[in-house]
Amino acid sequence: MAQTNQPKNDLPYGAEILDEIDRKIVDLLIADARITNRDVADAVGIAPSTALMRTRALVERGTVTGFSAQVSLAAIGRSVQALVAVQLRAHDRVEIDRFTSTVPKLPEVLTTFHTSGSVDYLLHIAVPSASALRDWVLDNLTTDPVVGHTETTLVFEQMPGYPGPL
Repeated sequence: MAQTNQPKNDLPYGAEILDEIDRKIVDLLIADARITNRDVADAVGIAPSTALMRTRALVERGTVTGFSAQVSLAAIGRSVQALVAVQLRAHDRVEIDRFTSTVPKLPEVLTTFHTSGSVDYLLHIAVPSASALRDWVLDNLTTDPVVGHTETTLVFEQMPGYPGPL
């Protein structure tokens, strides 16, 4: 068997190694998704057309998956946040597909995590009040025939973590 002189990396299958310029562009976008292309080019030391081409390539390759605005939940009337652990009764594909095609798309659900262990799903939700939280869990989870058990944990404060891989 022929040996190659390729360096070994620990990236997942299909992941691409970013060069220094791409890493800098990703770091800039993580810090400020609204940064102008000209400012990206100036910060990285490349032409604006090159910065635009590289940013587009990062999006096309799936390295950059989107740009978003962060909204104050309290400012839009959803100041009560909770993490709701959901344990399903059975792991039937049809019921799982029905659950995952409806519950994560409800407007109160900020994020859905499919997890291992004793909990099947962890939902991060935001609602206007404690009574709205109770009603939401009752109306959307405890009455669902596939849901066997829920456990709700109030979020007192949300602290952002490091926003990027670089």
